[in-house]
Amino acid sequence: MADILIIGGGVSGLSAGIYAQKMGHRALICEKLHVAGGNLTGWRRGDYWIDNCIHWLTGTNPSSPIYDIWEDLGALGDNIPVYRPESLYTCEQNGQTLSLWRSWNRVERDLLLLSPDDKREIKRLSRAVRLLQGICGIGGPRKNRGVNASSLLFGALPLLRDYRLTTGALASKFRHPLIRSFLTDFLSDQISALALLSVMAHFCGGNADLPLGGSIPMADRMVDRFRALGGELLLNKEAVGVVCADGRAECVRFSDGTEARADEIILTIDPALAFPNLLGMPMTKAFAKQYHHPRLSRFSAYHCAFACDSAALPFRGDYVWALSPSLAFRLGSKTILLREFSHDPSVAPAGKTILQVMLPCPEDAARRAVDLRKDPAAYAQKKEEVAALVIEAIAQKFPALADRLSCIDIWTPATYRRFIGTEVGSFMSFLFGAGKLPALVDGRVPGIENLRFACQWQRAPGGLPIAAVCGKSAALAIAKKYRAAGREDEKERLPKRLPAR
Repeated sequence: MADILIIGGGVSGLSAGIYAQKMGHRALICEKLHVAGGNLTGWRRGDYWIDNCIHWLTGTNPSSPIYDIWEDLGALGDNIPVYRPESLYTCEQNGQTLSLWRSWNRVERDLLLLSPDDKREIKRLSRAVRLLQGICGIGGPRKNRGVNASSLLFGALPLLRDYRLTTGALASKFRHPLIRSFLTDFLSDQISALALLSVMAHFCGGNADLPLGGSIPMADRMVDRFRALGGELLLNKEAVGVVCADGRAECVRFSDGTEARADEIILTIDPALAFPNLLGMPMTKAFAKQYHHPRLSRFSAYHCAFACDSAALPFRGDYVWALSPSLAFRLGSKTILLREFSHDPSVAPAGKTILQVMLPCPEDAARRAVDLRKDPAAYAQKKEEVAALVIEAIAQKFPALADRLSCIDIWTPATYRRFIGTEVGSFMSFLFGAGKLPALVDGRVPGIENLRFACQWQRAPGGLPIAAVCGKSAALAIAKKYRAAGREDEKERLPKRLPAR
C-alpha cells in the first residue's frame, strides 16, 4: 500500500484519488481553493447562478468507454438525470440557419435540402461522422454499435483526407456559404477537421449531453465518492514547492508553512507553471514539445453573462454567427456564441434566464488579458467595453433583445489564470491543427522516480474527459509499480533452490 499525495483537486486530481483508493492505496488531495472541482465550478451573482464549465459532457452514452470512468467517479449513473438537448448549436447567416441536430439523419437531410449541389461532399461528411461513431462504439440507430474491421479498413482511407485538413479547408470544398460557416464558426477555421467531426459524431451519438444540475453538483458527487472510499481532501492548501533529493520527491511545501511527505506524488496542475514554480526546473522534453508544437495552440475566451426575460429569447440552445468586421476587430474574435439556460429554471428567478456569451481568443490575446489585470482600472474598463460591444452585437442580430439585457458578470483569461492556475488562462489545453493526431505525453519526470503529472495538458484538446482519463492512468501506473515491487519482494523472501547434484 502506498501513500499518494495529489496536488490539485480538479477532475484529474479527484480521478487519480478515487482510483488510487479503489486499488487499495491511501490518497490525500491538497487543493489551493476553498472548493474542489477545478474548472468544474460555478458561482452566484445575486439571484442568478452562473455555470462556468459543463454545458455538454463527452461520455454520457452508456455504450461509450468513458461512461464507465464517469460512473466509477460518481459523475454519472442510473440515478443521475441527463439533459439531452434537441441541438448542440445553430449557425446563422443572412437569415438562414443550420443546426447540429441530435439526429445526424436530420442534419444530413437539412444539408441536402439547403444545397443539392454539395451532395457529394455532404455524403462524404456523413460517412466520416458515422465511421467515427462506429469507432467510438456509439453508432447505429440505438447509438450502441461499433465498427467491424472491414468497415474500419475501407473507411479509414477517406478519413485521411480530413486528417490533413483544417475546418477552413474542409469548408472550402462546399459551395454554400452557410454550410461553410456551419463548419467553421462553432470552433475555429484553423483546427483539425477531425476535431469538428468528432464533436458532431459524439453529439449525434448521444455521447455529449448535460448532467442536470451542471458543474458544481458533478464536482460534489466526485468529492463524495472520493471521501466514501476513504480518501482525504484538504482545501485552502496551496503547494508552493516540491523538495527533491537523490532522485526522489522528498516532500511538498505549502503556503501555510507546513510540509507533507508521501511515497508517490501526483501533480495535476498546468506544467507550464508547475515546472518553474514548484519543481524549479525546465519542462521535460515531452511536455516542451507539446507546448511548442507548431500545430498545437493554446486559447481562452472572454465570457459575459446577462439576465434576460425567458419569454423574449428568440432561439433555444447555442447560437453562433460571424461578427461584422468592425465588431470582430474591436472584440478580437471572429465569432460570437450565445448560450441560453431555459432548460434549467434554477439558474434564475421566475420569468428570467441567463444568456451566456463566449468570445474565443488566441493565446496572444489571452496573454494580454492576463497582463492587463495587473492594472485594475484598465482591466475593469476593458471588461466594461467588452460587455457594451457584446450587447451591441446581440442587438444587431436580435433587435428585440436590445433593451432586455442586464450584465451580471464578465470573466476573462485572467480569471482562469487566477483561479484555475493555467499560464495563459486556458480552460482547455490545446487546439490541434491539420495533420496532427493528439498524442499522450508521458507524465513521468525523468530523474524523479516517485513524481508524475496527471492533467489535461497531456493530450489535446484537454477538457474533462481527458483529465479524468489521465488521473485514472496515473493511479493505475502507481498501482502497477507497487504490484511489481511486491512480486520482487516476494521473490526475495522465497528460499533459494539448492544447486543440482
